[in-house]
Amino acid sequence: ACSGSGRRPEPLQAVAGEIEAKGRRALAQPTDIGDEASVIELFRRVEETFGRLDVLFNNAGIGAPPVELDELPVATWKAVVDTNLTGAFLCTQGAFRLMKKQQPRGGRIINNGSISAHVPRPFSAPYTATKHAITGLTRSTSLDGRAHDIACGQVDIGNAATDMTVRMQAGVPQPDGSTRPEPTMDAKHVADAVVYMASLPLDANVQFMTVMATKMPFIGRG
Repeated sequence: ACSGSGRRPEPLQAVAGEIEAKGRRALAQPTDIGDEASVIELFRRVEETFGRLDVLFNNAGIGAPPVELDELPVATWKAVVDTNLTGAFLCTQGAFRLMKKQQPRGGRIINNGSISAHVPRPFSAPYTATKHAITGLTRSTSLDGRAHDIACGQVDIGNAATDMTVRMQAGVPQPDGSTRPEPTMDAKHVADAVVYMASLPLDANVQFMTVMATKMPFIGRG
């Protein structure tokens, strides 16, 4: 299962169709991960369809417009927190409930922490705060999951080449006030990393992994 954030059903159905075309079963369930009832329904459908859950990837996230911290609307702050942090918690909670009772019990939860779980970009307080909090959630989940054979790790992803990072080719704000283009990497490398983490037996765990474009300004940022 992979968490979602109010995504339109068409792309979800398309992905499910690709999986089914390979002879596998799939469930496309549009979910507002900031809403407890919606998340509960997601995991009810997962249990109903598959009988168990082996891997949860908490990947959904949104940012906020890059404005001065004192100009950020509280409503925008809350929207980012609801999606990035509360959403990950609710999905983790749903996975816990199912993984604890299924037989064989246990499973794996992988959180997308982002480079911003380590260091911020300029004007990114809501996103950075939630991604730092994801690291705390990862550590707590890993600790609390031990008694139930639930492993939890975190992948911190740098500039992967997607529609969301096209703007980086024109330049993004830097801590010194300049605007410069940033290198990106093929998103396949991220997928390969997540697949590796997910494929481990439950007695082994990647606690934290950073996958990034080699020359992106992360080491030394700020």
